[in-house]
Amino acid sequence: MFANVIDSVHDTLTKEAEAILEINNTFDHEQVEKVFELIKNCKGKIITTGCGTSGAAAKKIAHTLSCVECPALFLSPSDAVHGALGVVQKEDIVIVFSKGGATQEINNLLPGCIAKGATIIAVTEVEDSYIAKHSDYLLKVKVSKEPDDFNMLATSSTITTIALFDAICIAMTRFRGYTKEQFAVIHPGGKVGEALTKKDND
Repeated sequence: MFANVIDSVHDTLTKEAEAILEINNTFDHEQVEKVFELIKNCKGKIITTGCGTSGAAAKKIAHTLSCVECPALFLSPSDAVHGALGVVQKEDIVIVFSKGGATQEINNLLPGCIAKGATIIAVTEVEDSYIAKHSDYLLKVKVSKEPDDFNMLATSSTITTIALFDAICIAMTRFRGYTKEQFAVIHPGGKVGEALTKKDND
């Protein structure tokens, strides 16, 4: 099918770029605005959770939220049902990530989150899935196709989920008046910290 490795790489990168453009044109504006407002007005913590590639996306999203002064952490689904659900409190928002919406480990922790009174946001492509039905709000993220030949590897769907939350986080900085000085306080390390703390007249 492909003459060489580079042709295959170009094909995948093109399809993943197209997936982000697809989400840009198809995401539900009302859902995104609601998620933005919920996060913006959260009085507690933002807790993200997911398994596999959804878990990897959830970890990255929690980090980015913290970077824009929206206190967030990742909750391991396996640890959650062995006592770690104690981190969930009434004023918290729990964002559950599951492409198909039927991940058993996520299903198992939802009753505890509901009992604790936390606000639950489901991020999935399946609107009538278990997590969608048992959450307070839905953010649908769906791509037409994954780039692999079997349409199985959660690659484009994972990247688009991260990209959409990146966009929400950047909107947060713009509409909350987030400053470079604020970022410098929480990110003093590395090249980013060096650039943030460097005086303009240096």
